Amino acid sequence: MTFVQLIDCRTSRFDEMNRLMDTWVEQTKGKRTATHNVIGKDRSDASHFIEIVEFPSYEEAMRNSSLPETDRIFRDMVALCDETPTFTDLDVVRDDQPAEATVRRFFEEIAAKDEAPTLNDVLIEDYHDHDPANPQDNIGIDAMRREVRMWRDGFDITFTIEDQLAQGDLVCTRWRFDGRHKGEFMGIEATGRQVSMTGCTLHRCTPDGKIAEGWWQYDRLGLMEQLGALDELEQ
Repeated sequence: MTFVQLIDCRTSRFDEMNRLMDTWVEQTKGKRTATHNVIGKDRSDASHFIEIVEFPSYEEAMRNSSLPETDRIFRDMVALCDETPTFTDLDVVRDDQPAEATVRRFFEEIAAKDEAPTLNDVLIEDYHDHDPANPQDNIGIDAMRREVRMWRDGFDITFTIEDQLAQGDLVCTRWRFDGRHKGEFMGIEATGRQVSMTGCTLHRCTPDGKIAEGWWQYDRLGLMEQLGALDELEQ
């Protein structure tokens, strides 16, 4: 079950606190288990802020809290507050969110420039991925993480959503992929070439808005041609 923590604080030094949070994000790369983070400012009180932090579970939240970096940043954060912040722990019992928004976030996470995404907030644990380029389907969130890591190791990725249609629990997305070939991909050493590719992906989402299954169709042959993998065959 997803777990959410609300942090309610008042501060006249938000810019300093914001920089402090950036420091925490940098120091806890690969360690933190938070999957989503939002900070809101009270429209009627500019010193009143509420931070909403989402975790996969209460246990993961506690593990995140026990990190030495978290404890250090928390003490520094309290020092910047006008009064002691309050914490509210919430088990999420209902989470209605448009499936289209989840799918868009999925593509955003794949193409994000920071650390590799956990995908915890967009995919179910036993996600099933159908890609005709793979001899076997990827089943499970760990398998999908490895697939994403392979693409990110090979390319600087940018996804552009061209169109998106939703019906029931299905979301179809037409997208364009752009990237620079920076690392080994499918046995092809980095060429430094700029490449582009178009495709469509159909996703099936669960009632709580996460993605359960995906079917991909894209111009893999055109991509390999841009990488020079077909040169010998054409001679």
